This record gives sequence, C-alpha cells and structure tokens, in this order.
Amino acid sequence: MIVVTGATGNVGRPLVRALAEAGEEVTAVSRRPADVPEGVRHVQADVAEPETLKPALEGADALFWMVVDNRDLNGRLLDLAKAGGVRRVVLLSSQGARTRPENPSHAPLRAMEEVVRESGLPWTILRPGGFASNAYAWAESIRTRRVAAAPFADVALPFIDPSDIGEVAARALTDAAHEGHAYVLTGPEPSTPRQRAAAIGDALGEPVRFVEQTREEARAQMLTFMPEPVVDGTLDILGEPLPEEQQVSPDVERVLGRAPRTFAEWAVRNVAAFR
Repeated sequence: MIVVTGATGNVGRPLVRALAEAGEEVTAVSRRPADVPEGVRHVQADVAEPETLKPALEGADALFWMVVDNRDLNGRLLDLAKAGGVRRVVLLSSQGARTRPENPSHAPLRAMEEVVRESGLPWTILRPGGFASNAYAWAESIRTRRVAAAPFADVALPFIDPSDIGEVAARALTDAAHEGHAYVLTGPEPSTPRQRAAAIGDALGEPVRFVEQTREEARAQMLTFMPEPVVDGTLDILGEPLPEEQQVSPDVERVLGRAPRTFAEWAVRNVAAFR
C-alpha cells in the first residue's frame, strides 16, 4: 500500500491518479475532505501533527512525503512511517536545495533531504524547478481582464508540468530501480513569463496582455501569501537564475521514457481555470 501526503495538491492529485490507474493500493492523505479516484482510501490528517498520520501509515509499504519545515518533526514522521511498515520513501524537495543550499529559502529543504538520507529507509528525492501551475496566480486577472502580470518578463526557465512530477513519483514509489537517486525535474524547454502568458492566450483563443512588474511590486504581492525568505529566494531564482537552473534536465525522460510536457500543453489542459 502506498501513502500519498499532500494528495489534493498540484503534484499529489496526478500522483494518486497515476497510481490508481496502475492498479496500486493507495491511501490519499490531506488536511481536508477530498474527492479521490474510485478504490482509493482517503485519510484526513495533518503532517504538522504526526500522530494524525498513524491510521494512514498502518500497513504501508511506501510513502510520498511533502516536506515539513521542521527537522525534528520530519524525523518523527519518518519514525512513524517505519513503525507502520514503510520500506520506501519518495521526497518532494526542490531544485533550489541543490543549487542554493545556503539560501534561507532553500536551506530547510536541504536539511529535510538529509533527514531522509539518514533515515535508514530506501529513498528517492525529486527536485523540480518552477511549476507550470504557478500560472494559476494569473487566473483571476486573466478571467476578468485578460491580463497577466509578473516580474522579469524575458528571463526564461524550464517550468515543469506537475503531472510529470506525479508520474515520476509514481515510478519511484513502485520500482526499486529508482532508490538512492535524486532527480532534477524540468520541462522540455525554457520559457519566459511573457511567453507563458501568450501560451495561455493561445489556449483561450484570445490575446492575454502581459504587464511587467518591478521586483518590488512582485515582492509586495507575494508577501501577502508567502513567508519573506521564500519570497526573496523565489525572486532571486526568477530574476537571476544560475546556469544550472536554466538547463533542461534529462531526468523526466530517463524515468518516463518520453519527453516532459510543454507549458503550452499544460495551458491547453487547464484552460478552464482562465476562461
């Protein structure tokens, strides 16, 4: 049995679907009630309160783990997983844990990776770059005004479709060949915010006007829903990416045997959010 934490998120939802379609026994964990595919068990629990996870972990073989920003808490979660029978863990981390391990926004992720490596459990670490689904931040403005605003209009990064992350995670959870690997997950090509807004317009069949924000404007907006260190670290990557952060990684294709999906494909599949 495979336990998926964060089962209603941008990665967790396609992961649960992929596992269910493969005929795996799945327990989906989320803080709130959720609709899950037929045959999937749902357990309402909070990873910030490890004891609530006990019912989900009993009899589990593998665990998909969303990072909690607390080393002791993560250690406790892994202890519970081992006690429940878990023999494999797949951790969703971030590319920044590799490229910016000393940055306050990503140092905690690096620490969580160390907890997993030291747990004694077979592990796989996933390090995605930027998510295509970050474009949902434009949903309201595109729906109402056909406008998308972002900083660094022409800085390109290879954003990844979260469904590809979910499919890679499904392989790692079910195949021991991926144990001990840390995969960097990107899309097939770099794209700029201006290009991503245009791709959404193409999917809609209507132009979307792009407005470039200053770093300060974007920072003020992001601070309304993200902690300050995360905001500053994110803006550093978006505005001044390191060469490695702009490279396309081969890992999705290595694992799945196909190229990762483009942002344009993501936009077409999710266009209803922007209508």
